[in-house]
Amino acid sequence: MYMAAERTFLAWLRTGIALMGFGFVVARFSLFLRELAVSNPSIQSHPGTFSLPAGIALIAIGMVVNVVSAARHARYVRAIDEGKFRSAFGSSFAYLLGAVLAVVGLGMAIYLARI
Repeated sequence: MYMAAERTFLAWLRTGIALMGFGFVVARFSLFLRELAVSNPSIQSHPGTFSLPAGIALIAIGMVVNVVSAARHARYVRAIDEGKFRSAFGSSFAYLLGAVLAVVGLGMAIYLARI
């Protein structure tokens, strides 16, 4: 059971790191658009006011995922050690994260459609 708990913990850490990396890319997207507009005058420049906050939000979500996953892992291992293992440990955090990322994705899609 310890190996399964560690594997799950590492999967959550990978998810958090990926969110932080993606947030960095999104935050720098407006810089790319500005450079593209400078190099090609036929492209209209739009001020990138959405990508920086969205990128920062994704980085923050990634950090929260890593902290919460560490706390859940510690609680899970403690429950195994105490013999109070429960097969259903709760998926509410995963559902919440999915909902938040769906909202962020919808916001990015709307932003890109308006460019």
